[in-house]
Amino acid sequence: MDVLVSTGEQVTIALLAIALQKRGVDARSFTGWQVGIKTDSAYMKARIEDIDTSAMRKQLDNGGVVIVAGFQGIDDDNNITTLGRGGSDTTGVALAAALGADECQIYTDVDGVYTTDPRVVPAARRMDKVTFEEMLEMASLGSKVLQIRSVEFAGKYKVPLRVLSSFKEGNGTLITMEEMSSVENPVISGIAFNRDEAKLTLKGVPDVPGVASRILVPISDANIEVDMIVQNVSEDGTTDFTFTVNRGDYQKALKILNGLATELNAREATGTDDICKVSMVGVGMRSHAGVASKMFKVLADENINILAITTSEIKISVVIAEKYLELAVRALHTAFGLDAETQAE
Repeated sequence: MDVLVSTGEQVTIALLAIALQKRGVDARSFTGWQVGIKTDSAYMKARIEDIDTSAMRKQLDNGGVVIVAGFQGIDDDNNITTLGRGGSDTTGVALAAALGADECQIYTDVDGVYTTDPRVVPAARRMDKVTFEEMLEMASLGSKVLQIRSVEFAGKYKVPLRVLSSFKEGNGTLITMEEMSSVENPVISGIAFNRDEAKLTLKGVPDVPGVASRILVPISDANIEVDMIVQNVSEDGTTDFTFTVNRGDYQKALKILNGLATELNAREATGTDDICKVSMVGVGMRSHAGVASKMFKVLADENINILAITTSEIKISVVIAEKYLELAVRALHTAFGLDAETQAE
């Protein structure tokens, strides 16, 4: 399968090299194995372990252009491997790191990273700069501009990333290790959201040590990833245990929970898949108090009920009914001064 799916990149690098040569550019195409992109043997989701830059450097030192097939590599047994989702961006970042490039530029279908999805908030604005920390949070929380794996790689090897449009000129968005000064730094940099969420609750579980693992181990064994977890202990010695999963895993998780309800002598298992997660991200939260309370007030003013909350140093995520997603994002975007008009003023 890896041999098959890696052929698309092989075709396009050759076509690009031919097109550039016709314009008098000394361009050469390289497959992953020709460049020496060494990976492990986890086919369809391999990880890059090493890159031999000698072939690329020779071409570059002669003033030529190097075109490398993304998404592919070769393992120790000389088998072709592919890197899985986000593999092309990851290859680009890995090559930039190996060559010691000043910057890795990712050309895509948007002209940068926006404060939120412009399709939901027309007043969303493109950010000139964002930190790796913020971009990692936004990518993991639903922002689809860059795959999280490539951002992790860039952060690990300290390669500045710039997101640019393939279709129009502009400076794009620079993703960097450098944080802006506290004066420049906005409290909130962006708002991410994810519709692919489902919430499950096991009610009336006996509140005894180890009950959380007895619930979550079977879920994990079914290869279901758990996101947010909320536990409420009642005075009668029982607890309501709530967690969220990807919407695609909802029915499978609910079936497991129904079995656990009997096994753990719980009152009932319930769930819903008409929810979403809205998250505010910003390194400025570290030095500003009251962000959470303001967020909750904004949602309350719009009569939006919060079903679950989770926080970290630079993010606050809430689960709400999916029907309120766009209203919530627009209200928060305006309240925290992220609208383009607000910035212009």
